[in-house]
Amino acid sequence: MTNEEILKKIREMSASEKRNLSHEELIVVMSGMTPKEIIELSNIVGYPVFTRLCMGEQLKHKFVLLQDGAAAIIVNKKGEILLQSRSDNDLWGLPGGCQDLGEKFTDTVIREVKEETNLDVAEEDLELIDIVSGLCRMHSYPNGDVVINNTALYCIRHYSGEIKWDAESKDLRFFSLDKLPQNQLDADLIERYMLYETMSTNNLGR
Repeated sequence: MTNEEILKKIREMSASEKRNLSHEELIVVMSGMTPKEIIELSNIVGYPVFTRLCMGEQLKHKFVLLQDGAAAIIVNKKGEILLQSRSDNDLWGLPGGCQDLGEKFTDTVIREVKEETNLDVAEEDLELIDIVSGLCRMHSYPNGDVVINNTALYCIRHYSGEIKWDAESKDLRFFSLDKLPQNQLDADLIERYMLYETMSTNNLGR
């Protein structure tokens, strides 16, 4: 089987089947692949899952993974922000996710917003708020994974499309900043956005 055929076969697997690829299978598959093919394999499986699988069974939930990604503060005309009720932990968080290998942060946030909200965003409508990093971005998943995220945080005020959500979410809803839900996943990012808005308002008032 050629590498192209192997990648096609893995691409056609379900998410569960990809997560259950064994370390030994990856050794065989990757031994004859070029770096570009390995990047493609990583993006098919999903970078965090792929990294865990490469570590083998004994270490994959022990190693604290550094993840790069992007998140979006999507603002409607009322000044409310869009939050998603996540299906994996019952917390309200921002649309966003991990960067694929070789992907720009702008492409990451546009892709994730489309996947998680069905909204279309143009690159010229992205406002970079900040790159948020450090222990405030440490997160534990139900399966035992622990990650620290480096997050490119964007503000999006112009978008198109009808809001719909995928299996990662139970609900998508706009919230006023003074009536945010208590069970938040990204409180630090929202605080950074509120500071950004305050500074922008102050600068305009000078």
